[in-house]
Amino acid sequence: MQKQPGVIALMGSGELTTTMVEVHKELLHRYGDGAQAVFLDTPAGFQLNADDISKKAIDYFQTRVLRPLTVASLKSAETGREETVEAACRRVREADYVLVGPGSPTYALRQWQQTHIPELLVQRISEGGTFVAASAAALTVGRVTLPVYEIYKVGASPFWTEGLNLLARFGMNWAVIPHWNNAEGGNHDTRFCFMGAPRIAQLETQLPNGIGLLGLDEHTALIIDLARDGAEIRGMGCVTLRRHGGEQVFTKGDRIPLGLLRGEEVLDVKAPASREPAEPSTDRRPVAEGDDPVWQPVEDLADKVHAHLVAGRVEPATQTLLELERHIAQVHEQLQERSAEGAAREALRGLIVLFGSHLARRPASRRDCLAPLVEPLLALRVQLREKQLWDVADAIRDTLQQAGVLVEDTPEGARWHLTR
Repeated sequence: MQKQPGVIALMGSGELTTTMVEVHKELLHRYGDGAQAVFLDTPAGFQLNADDISKKAIDYFQTRVLRPLTVASLKSAETGREETVEAACRRVREADYVLVGPGSPTYALRQWQQTHIPELLVQRISEGGTFVAASAAALTVGRVTLPVYEIYKVGASPFWTEGLNLLARFGMNWAVIPHWNNAEGGNHDTRFCFMGAPRIAQLETQLPNGIGLLGLDEHTALIIDLARDGAEIRGMGCVTLRRHGGEQVFTKGDRIPLGLLRGEEVLDVKAPASREPAEPSTDRRPVAEGDDPVWQPVEDLADKVHAHLVAGRVEPATQTLLELERHIAQVHEQLQERSAEGAAREALRGLIVLFGSHLARRPASRRDCLAPLVEPLLALRVQLREKQLWDVADAIRDTLQQAGVLVEDTPEGARWHLTR
């Protein structure tokens, strides 16, 4: 029996933040308790803090997603030993869930192209696995890849380089652009993955025939379910499709037909490329050594808010959230100097979203809160009365009344309401 294909999840950013916790949980749920989740560390393999990023991913999955995560470490195919490369390939080959994230897209491509990683990723997706490509990794999956560091940091003229072309293996021809709504530049345009409007317009003219732009807002995921023939938007922002002068924007909860992603349907909206960016948003974190009085409290207070909400302690969570807001206001100049104010604000926004999700799950009233306890007791009381165990049945009624729940026996059955 032929296996059904799995899922390609593309994230604009925030793959290890609060906004994506539920996305990871839902994607992993389909594989059961024994799901094999792997973090592929190649994009950041050249960075001195590559192991710290991997550790952060492991801790995030253990404490937030509540799933184990192992690392398929392939920092460099050029300098790595053959057995190290093979071990990474084996972990990817056996994984149900492969997550790849921050770093340099061109560095990752250069390493992967010397290994079996590209073929293994296609194989895992074809056999039902899930591939999550976020931030830098999302840039790599199209026919062409944006060399963002070379253009934005080094000053190269806008150009495209060859990508993994992974999406095309499933009929989708796009150049993927994460950080679509980035506003980190403050007084200069950093939308479209730090390119700004003039450079993204120039890049669009250089796209190969038939290739469109797929823009992912920050803290936003496009979940492409190949077996269910559609894709849905999760997270805080939008997904933008642009091709042949047409632009269509999809928001959280929208479903995109797979035919549209495969070019079988025409984009039905024409819009200018200068859509206003959303609030500044970034998942980039400053790297600090030792005790950091500017950034460290942001992470510590955010973790405290999360822990309070998980334990149902709404009032302490609220107080801690206010403390976080005060700290951000007090150190906003230092955060600006580090280009980290957007990250701090995004952490605050993510916690507000978490508050909303938590409160939406709470009972709307005291009666709704007590109903799961009172209704079974009344059902038990009916059984006791049928067995003529009147004393025990009356004891249940009297105990409920002492707790403020008045029980009335009517021809239609027992009714109850709160006396205080």
